[in-house]
Amino acid sequence: MVAAFGGWNDAAASASSAVGFLGERLGARRVAAIDPEEFYDFQATRPLVDLTSPRAPIVWPEVELMVARPADAPRDLVLVSGAEPSFRWRAFCRTILDAADALGVTRIVTLGSLLADVVHTRPIRLTGMASDPALVAELGFREPSYAGPTGIVGVLHQTAVEDGREAVSLWAPVSHYAAGLTNAKGSLALLRALERVSGLRLDLGELEAAAAAFEGQVTRAVEAEPRLRGLVEQLEQAVGEGGEAAGPLPTGDELAEELERYLRERDEPA
Repeated sequence: MVAAFGGWNDAAASASSAVGFLGERLGARRVAAIDPEEFYDFQATRPLVDLTSPRAPIVWPEVELMVARPADAPRDLVLVSGAEPSFRWRAFCRTILDAADALGVTRIVTLGSLLADVVHTRPIRLTGMASDPALVAELGFREPSYAGPTGIVGVLHQTAVEDGREAVSLWAPVSHYAAGLTNAKGSLALLRALERVSGLRLDLGELEAAAAAFEGQVTRAVEAEPRLRGLVEQLEQAVGEGGEAAGPLPTGDELAEELERYLRERDEPA
C-alpha cells in the first residue's frame, strides 16, 4: 500500500502527485472510497460543483483506494489518496488499516513532502523511517530529527508500526520558495525511493521530463529576476557544500513572494 494525502503533509503537491502518477501510469482501478461525512469539515475542505453540467452533481471530498498491478510485479499495488481529514484521525487510520487487511497488504509505505531550506537545483535527499531500520538502512536517507506537530501521514505510519505492521515513511524536502508550483522533482525522488523499498520497477521517463521542466522553469525565473537571484545565491552560500543550512537564510516567504511576483508579471498581458 502506498498512501499520500493532500494538505499539510504535501508541500508543493509532491507526495500526492507521486501517487497520482502511479495511478495513471499503472491504470489503477478504484475499489473503495472512505465516506467523508465523519472525517471532514466541509467548510475547510469544500465539496465541488460543476454548474455547466445539466445535473450539476456535487463532488464530495473523499479518500480513494485504487489497485494496480505493475508489469512483472509479484503483487498488486494499493494506492490511497485524498485530502488530509479534519476529524477522528485514529478512527480514520483504523479504517485505512482495516482496508489494508481486507486487501492482503503486507507493507505500508506513506509519502510526504515538506518545505525546507533547499536549493531547487540540488539533488533531493529524502528522510526515511521504518518499522524495521533494515528496510531503509542502505538507502542513504537522512535520519529524522524533527520534533513538533504532525499530520495524518505521521499518525498513519505510527499506528501501523504500533500494530506490528511492516511500514516505511518517505519524505522529500522541497524548496520553500517554489512552494506555489507542483514540484515534480520531489515526486520523482519519492518514486525512485519507492522502487528501492518495494522492489518495483517503474517507467518514470515522463516524470523525469516533468522534473527537468520544473527545475528549468524555476531556474529561468531566478536568473531573470535580480532580487530573487540574489536571495537564492544567499541561500546557496548558507547551505554550502554539505547541503544543510550553515548561516542566516532569507525567509521562505520572501523568496516565494519574489518568485510568485515574477511568474505573475510574466503571464500578465503587456
